[in-house]
Amino acid sequence: MAKVMIVTGGARGIGAAIVRSAAGAGYTVAINYGRSKERAEALVRDIAGKGGSAIAVQGDIAKEADIERLFAETAARLGPVDVLVNNAGVAVTTAVADCKAADYETIFGVNVRGLILCSRAAVRAMSTRRGGKGGVIVNISSISPVYGGLPHDVLYAASKGAVDAFTLGLSKEVAGEGIRVCAVRPGLTETEMLDADFGPGQAAEAAKLSVPIGRIGQPHEIASAVLFLASEAAAYITGSFINVSGGREINVKTSAG
Repeated sequence: MAKVMIVTGGARGIGAAIVRSAAGAGYTVAINYGRSKERAEALVRDIAGKGGSAIAVQGDIAKEADIERLFAETAARLGPVDVLVNNAGVAVTTAVADCKAADYETIFGVNVRGLILCSRAAVRAMSTRRGGKGGVIVNISSISPVYGGLPHDVLYAASKGAVDAFTLGLSKEVAGEGIRVCAVRPGLTETEMLDADFGPGQAAEAAKLSVPIGRIGQPHEIASAVLFLASEAAAYITGSFINVSGGREINVKTSAG
């Protein structure tokens, strides 16, 4: 029987790449989306056309009730979740001096609160102490907490720093319950969110100068790390982080670029 994976924010960007890779590896995937209904449904059709299996489940990861519905619907339609990928994330570009409370609430509502509540639902379903069969949680963090983020991106970096701390703490808390918890830290990766932050094509140009490998990353490269951590090949790995950044954190500067 195929394993079940939930990918939050799975309709586009890194999330969609994870969904495609997971389906190709034999997972049945629940694609969570917020507003990208057409993209999510198109992805379901594309996966089905290639012999895979996926469903699309709408849900705002900032809302507790939506999270509970996501897990309940997935369990009812596909079976118990084996892997949760906490991929959903948002960014608001602002200097700290100019930020509004709403900016903080938006970023931390999805990136931290939503991720924690999704993890809570996954632990309740997976824990061998609660009748589950174990499982894996993979959090999509960012390389930005390693250097504090770029100017006007500090709130995002702070939210991902919280994700790192939560990943480490939760991994210890549930290690005896058959659950592994790890994180992937992407660097500059070619996505719509990054284009909105930097401007179309600008991040790719910045990567040529600021990334030791000399280029921007691709979503499928993040997906490869996620699928490894979710697999039996990583069965002895928990509380660990994989930086998929081209080495950006080695020489990043706090100026733009």
